[in-house]
Amino acid sequence: MSFSSRKPETLLTPGKVLLLLAIYALLWFGSLNYRHLIPSDEGRYAEMAREMLVTGDWVTPRYNGYQYFEKPPLQIWVTAIAFKIFGIGDWQARLWSALTGFITILFAGFTSARIYGARAGWLTAVVLASSPMWIIGGHFNSLDMGLSAFLVAALCSLLLSQTSNNKNASRQWMWVCWIMMGLATLSKGLIGAALPLMVLIAYSISSWNWKIWKQLSVLSGLIIFLAITAPWFVLVSSRNPNFAEFFFIHEHLQRFTNDAHSRTGPIYYFVPLLLIGFLPWIFQIPGAIAQAWRESKRGFSSAWLLVCWFAVIFGFFSVSHSKLPGYIMPIFPALAMLVGFRLNHNLGQMNVLKLTWQLQTLAFAILGGIGFMFLDKVGAQARPDEIAAYASYVSWIIAALITLIVFSLLAAWQAKRNGLTSIASFAMGFFLCAIIAGTGHETLGRAVSGVDLAERVKLIIPEKVNFYSVRILDHTLPFYLGKTMIMVEDPDELEFGVSQEPNVWLPTLDAFIVRWKEDPASYALMVPEQYTQLQQQGLPMQEVDRDSRRVIVKHPDSPQSLQQ
Repeated sequence: MSFSSRKPETLLTPGKVLLLLAIYALLWFGSLNYRHLIPSDEGRYAEMAREMLVTGDWVTPRYNGYQYFEKPPLQIWVTAIAFKIFGIGDWQARLWSALTGFITILFAGFTSARIYGARAGWLTAVVLASSPMWIIGGHFNSLDMGLSAFLVAALCSLLLSQTSNNKNASRQWMWVCWIMMGLATLSKGLIGAALPLMVLIAYSISSWNWKIWKQLSVLSGLIIFLAITAPWFVLVSSRNPNFAEFFFIHEHLQRFTNDAHSRTGPIYYFVPLLLIGFLPWIFQIPGAIAQAWRESKRGFSSAWLLVCWFAVIFGFFSVSHSKLPGYIMPIFPALAMLVGFRLNHNLGQMNVLKLTWQLQTLAFAILGGIGFMFLDKVGAQARPDEIAAYASYVSWIIAALITLIVFSLLAAWQAKRNGLTSIASFAMGFFLCAIIAGTGHETLGRAVSGVDLAERVKLIIPEKVNFYSVRILDHTLPFYLGKTMIMVEDPDELEFGVSQEPNVWLPTLDAFIVRWKEDPASYALMVPEQYTQLQQQGLPMQEVDRDSRRVIVKHPDSPQSLQQ
């Protein structure tokens, strides 16, 4: 793909860049509060932050009242602080993901600009800002975006260090790299340091460049890294003697090597996610990798290091026994930098035809049109009580497809005059398409979140009451109710937590039935089928309220709330 661009610099005037940035930021952050939280990550990490704020325990993370050591607490700390400052709510829970995702776009663009030139930096930011998976990740409350942001910041700092001609600046950027690895480790564990190390080994072997290891400021860097990470690990271990074994063995070694978490998938699990997540720019990847390989013959190659970053992370999680879509999030900024480098190179080819780019933009316009042929498939597997919600979502999909078609056609037309503006229009189409489709998911996610049920019963349920969760771990209702629940029989992912405090849960349904009869001021949450089964057994219960997925009941002798 190449362009003959007439005045590309006109798009890069500071005023226009700032205007586009302001519009993008408004759309990026302005859509955070439209959707309610959905299971499981969004509700889990919001509730953990709420409990941390309420209990005042900033050392031992808890979920639903139980010890929860699957991940370090950096994001929980930040979200709890956001709740403290702005109040408890949906956009506050997503703020960390949104901030880290947005800042990464800027930092990746800045790094490319420093290494490859201003236009390449701008193109890198445009590519990442329009990658569907990065957009979705920035509007979803999970740990993946924060981890990715710090990992990519470490990568960018390493690149800036190795390409700097100033010795002091090079050392300072390496210190930043070590800081970012420390924060990545506090975000999601040892992977924050292990992934960069594996990438560096792969780069050294594939390029046979070992000189880089002398320029990593290892001694001072390790001191910085440990100063950031060690205090919490030492403190939480001193308060919870079983933390170390669970966190380092179960959550790291066993998660990678066995199927205990039921998150398995075929080795090609991430291929569709790569294709969809980087969809607008997927055709640029082969050429970008080939260009990086040619660059690798010239000493230190930033482009080849980016290729190694992509290949190692993608390969590592592909062979892992634990797979979730967000695991490959860190590859997208590296791909964006490679594609930005490639696009910048092609824009410089003034005498080459623009046909391939025009064909690509037209192809995506056609793809958007083909999408209309599959609208009847939306909601084909919907539950009977959710058909109307899926029908509403179709209108959002239609709006997203129309946006994609219009901007793709605009990009095809603009390619005749200015390649840079064509790229910008093409990118904006995908960004708006992803934002519209993601925001519209509220039509489906609202019922899943349980927010309506929580709002109806919140003032009915007394503030201090035993609330049982019968054979179900609901990831969102505790957050919207502002209450933790006592687990019954199936602890789900809280198995470690209940094993540490066996007296604060009920291991069998029979134990719950006995406790229920002795606890007249109690409430319980269960699925409708469980409620029917217990009714048939004659257990005394009074339905408080329900939605399509949950039933809340109380003991018939339970007093009414005085909060009404």
